[in-house]
Amino acid sequence: MSTTTSSNASPTPSPLWWTPSAESGVGSGDNAWQLTAASLVALQSVPGLMVLYAGIMKKKWAVNSAFMAFYAFAAVLVCWVLWAYEASFGKQMLPFVGQPNNVLGIDKMLRQSYLPSIGLGQQFPLATMIYFQFVFAAITLVITAGAFLGRMNFYAWMIYVPLWLTLSYTVGAFSIWGGGFLFKLGVIDYSGGYVIHLSSGTAGFVGCYWIGPRLAQDRVNAQPNNILTVLIGAGILWIGWNGFNGGDPYAASADAGVAVLNTNLCTAMSLLVWVTLDVIKFRKPSVIGAVQGMITGLVAITPAAGVVAGWGAILLGLGAGSVPWFTLNMVSKRVNFIERHFDDTLDVFHTHLVAGFVGGFGTGLWATVDGCAAFGLTNPGGAVAGNGKQLGYQLAGAFFIIGWNMVWTSLIMLFIKHVLRIPLRMSEETLLLGDDGMHGEGAYTLGPCEAHESGSRIEGQAPRENGHDMELGLSRSDCRSESEEKRKKPSVPGESSSSG
Repeated sequence: MSTTTSSNASPTPSPLWWTPSAESGVGSGDNAWQLTAASLVALQSVPGLMVLYAGIMKKKWAVNSAFMAFYAFAAVLVCWVLWAYEASFGKQMLPFVGQPNNVLGIDKMLRQSYLPSIGLGQQFPLATMIYFQFVFAAITLVITAGAFLGRMNFYAWMIYVPLWLTLSYTVGAFSIWGGGFLFKLGVIDYSGGYVIHLSSGTAGFVGCYWIGPRLAQDRVNAQPNNILTVLIGAGILWIGWNGFNGGDPYAASADAGVAVLNTNLCTAMSLLVWVTLDVIKFRKPSVIGAVQGMITGLVAITPAAGVVAGWGAILLGLGAGSVPWFTLNMVSKRVNFIERHFDDTLDVFHTHLVAGFVGGFGTGLWATVDGCAAFGLTNPGGAVAGNGKQLGYQLAGAFFIIGWNMVWTSLIMLFIKHVLRIPLRMSEETLLLGDDGMHGEGAYTLGPCEAHESGSRIEGQAPRENGHDMELGLSRSDCRSESEEKRKKPSVPGESSSSG
């Protein structure tokens, strides 16, 4: 940290801001890597999960699904700088949360990053840390949305995001990362297996109960509308995870390199295991199954990324590709109560809660002494290094995160529904119409969409025009006439009969 005067003529005290420390020997490299890592994580949400959600849902829900992620990303940032960052990483107010405050002053943003409840500084400015931690908070809400897609009232979602961030995410972040009681206990969560994935998986599972299920027809016929965009989103998610885990040493360090390599190794192993089990059980390799295996691998390595050896990453990949596969395809399908009352649209419970638990427990098993030391921890490794107590610490951390989110997600949902009087679930009419009913927009505008067909089935109501069709001056009759005209048009040799 250096003192610099902005003008020689200024009599006022000079501001303090961060400059690279000569003693650290890293120059501005840590800052460059941290901003790069933060940008990679941001891309996982926007556009990564946006296009994944838009493609994996039925086309009548493509806009709504992407928009839920888009809105959450924006809403979290505003709340983050106004109060949530300090509640997550500031001075301790309670053993599980910091003192809420804003971080908008230029003097704060320019100063060296410092975690006051831990007593740890980083070689980059606080503004970099604020943004880096924001993208983690944002993707947690975006992941949670995956359990609610296809029926949650968007107005309820607009209220849910800031409330859950404030009452749930900040508690997990401070308790484990910000210097709270779980940090002091010795729980290891390298990059968010608990803070992000256990919390979002729990919130998604509990929240989908309070919201209620999708339409029966949407549950029976839930065919993705564009698997190629699912793969695009999955690719962004996978490569973006290099920043997700590689950025958490807060330095361009050797441990960051280990975290990146282990992340990719575990993910590849998990994907291969999931696809193999799909072939054994269903006789066909599934692209959607491969994406789920990829996600569970990314989630499971997250709490362990830089503290386990390469063989530990492979073992975590085996667990990540098999245990969530088993709970999804064998257990949940046979429990009628869960199948009937917990409509978890994208199986967030299995891909995030179960996989996050596997990763956290595996960290307690396979954390190494050298890995912990490289990350700046005093923990003497995990059970493999003779520290069996670490398993108990990991279980304690998991149960706290799960329990806290079960309670507060339920309270938030009940508050929105019964106090604010905002329905959690869309009306039956809107559920039939999809994007057109909720937003007046459709994902594809070259002809009638599912919303037109659904709208025509509502008793006593004339078929609705799609918002984009009206903007283009097209009506249902226009679309029908155009189609009939094309059918009557004689084909020309060498010309495709496709409408393009």
